[in-house]
Amino acid sequence: MPLQNRVTPFGDIVAISQRGLFTGNRGIIHDPTTKTLLRKRWATHAWLICSCDFKGRRRSVMALRSWTELFFLDEAVALAAGHRPCFLCRREAAERFRACWVAARNEPRSLAARMDSVLHAERWERGRQRMHPNPYLLTELPDGVVVATEGEAYTLRTGLAYRWTVGGYDRPVVLHDASWLLTPPSTLLALFEGYEPVLHPSINATPDRP
Repeated sequence: MPLQNRVTPFGDIVAISQRGLFTGNRGIIHDPTTKTLLRKRWATHAWLICSCDFKGRRRSVMALRSWTELFFLDEAVALAAGHRPCFLCRREAAERFRACWVAARNEPRSLAARMDSVLHAERWERGRQRMHPNPYLLTELPDGVVVATEGEAYTLRTGLAYRWTVGGYDRPVVLHDASWLLTPPSTLLALFEGYEPVLHPSINATPDRP
């Protein structure tokens, strides 16, 4: 039985057997005795996207009273769920993200805590992930943005939309509109500024055109 530690683009933590590219955390939100989640869904404002392979270290998932290992299909999904790259295990990506964040907001070099505070205000509302109204045409949005329509999440790439599923990305479709952005506004600005999230290989296994 899969543990409840896979994160969807909507920010929900679910029990599915999906294999993803990244791990990450929101602090300690599990009971190591039962390997089940607590009622809370975060213990810190630093929601991280981490490498699954860092200096050969291996962790037994949910076995210790340490940070709760969460897993994401890819970086676009993790960003949509409100996480950002880790400065420890993904330093280069984190610095690129911060540089794009700073350039987009025209502000001095941002500390990680400042980014975490801004993101937390954008990602959570009344116990659920916030969905933000989409003011853009889909053709105006950068690759890696995740939008929502009719209860489904789609990652955008080169003018096409790829639906997130428990098995990876579905075949591409052309969306004419989507009312909601799952990617938080500040992260969206970083994507506009040139940050390129790592996408799951299943997005390349689908036909180029619908």
